Amino acid sequence: MLGRRGTGRFPSLAGPLLVGLMVAVLVQSAACSRAVGSSERAYVTAFPIAMRRPPIKYIIVFICDGCGYNHFEAANLFQHGARDARVDGEFPLCLAMSTYSTGSYDPQAAWSDPAYVTAGATDSAAAATAMSTGVKTTNGTIGLDADGERVTHLLEHAERRGMATGLVTSVQLCHGTPSGFVAHQADRHDYPRIAQEMLITSTVDVIMGSGHPWFDDDGQPLDADHNYQYVGGEDTWHALMAGTLPVADADRDGTPDRWSLVEARAEFQKLQQGATPSRVLGVAQVGATLQQRRSGDALADPYVVPRNETVPTLAEMALGAINVLDDDPDGFFLMVEGGATDWAAQNNQSGRMVEELLEFAAAVRAVREWVDAHARWEETLLVVTSDHETGYLTGPSSDGDWAPLLANGAGALPSMQWNSKDHTNSLVPLCAKGAGSDLLALYADEVDPVRGPYLDNTELAQAIQRLLR
Repeated sequence: MLGRRGTGRFPSLAGPLLVGLMVAVLVQSAACSRAVGSSERAYVTAFPIAMRRPPIKYIIVFICDGCGYNHFEAANLFQHGARDARVDGEFPLCLAMSTYSTGSYDPQAAWSDPAYVTAGATDSAAAATAMSTGVKTTNGTIGLDADGERVTHLLEHAERRGMATGLVTSVQLCHGTPSGFVAHQADRHDYPRIAQEMLITSTVDVIMGSGHPWFDDDGQPLDADHNYQYVGGEDTWHALMAGTLPVADADRDGTPDRWSLVEARAEFQKLQQGATPSRVLGVAQVGATLQQRRSGDALADPYVVPRNETVPTLAEMALGAINVLDDDPDGFFLMVEGGATDWAAQNNQSGRMVEELLEFAAAVRAVREWVDAHARWEETLLVVTSDHETGYLTGPSSDGDWAPLLANGAGALPSMQWNSKDHTNSLVPLCAKGAGSDLLALYADEVDPVRGPYLDNTELAQAIQRLLR
């Protein structure tokens, strides 16, 4: 792929950071997933901040939709039977992050009034916009500020710097989180219009997700009732299939860059190695999401219900996307979402929530291994976080006292209690490794009495914007 040669220029950091400056940061324990109400305290670590950073080449942001600390804890306890193990590996930096769309986060109220965090929580569109642009907006809004003015996404900043860009999700490709990193629309539910913006006018190089119009939630072909809204409508889909869809010039070489469509699992797997097309649209042959809405007992323990074997895993999609994007010599920005954890949590499906989180964690591990083998951490930033907490998950019989989850051994669901079927304003974990993670720590200048230092979701975008200058 040709490197993007945009003409956008950004001002340098105001004032170089001092060499050897040591910033003491309260960091969560290595598990970074303590149960609510745990008496475990944060500890102090320190690390240097370099005065002159080498140019960052790879930025990879993982978002586990709807996951709070206890969702990660539940997966840790199921997988390992222990709290001090991370299903997605160890990270040198773990912080907390606030997610509200309007208003603020009050640490004292959050831990003294159970009703506080359940009132006026963000939705995924507003949260994604905040994490992608550094600007708060109203719920239901994508890529616009609270006044309806267009704001600039991280992908757009990356493209102006010549980087390739990509979006991967386990849910419909134009759902709230993926579209919240590229589109500019007042109504997050106008899926056909959002998909058209993503497929026709955006210059993103890779988009992958679910929402295939010809398949159901079990990955089986539909005889009728085809749903085209997540691929831009029936006309857009057929034009895409025929190769006649008008598209943007993604690599800025003066020629429109048509999508190479990938659908079958074997095609996603093939993308992981060897030569690839320069621009890829991956629409997995399944309806709403890869696994969470498959038929069978939705309240069963993890993996009791057979999984859809005809669709790719999130890890396969992420590695395929990277193999396309890393052809760009200027590097890439990639957002990967595990989107259906939120849906499982909204329905209080403990087993499927853990399944989704383990699938997400496997994708994180696969990408970490790719960095170890094919890149350098000195030029790569990996962030793992969430857009909001869903379900107000606590230990059993909490009744407002935020009891911890109870371990029942590896391979068994921990004892836990759902206290909501909606989003909350609880803090979520943010872990990072590699170039620029020290900058994220600088933004964590507020302190929660349980979670320790935290930054806001807008500050995640602001930090990455600085790295892209």
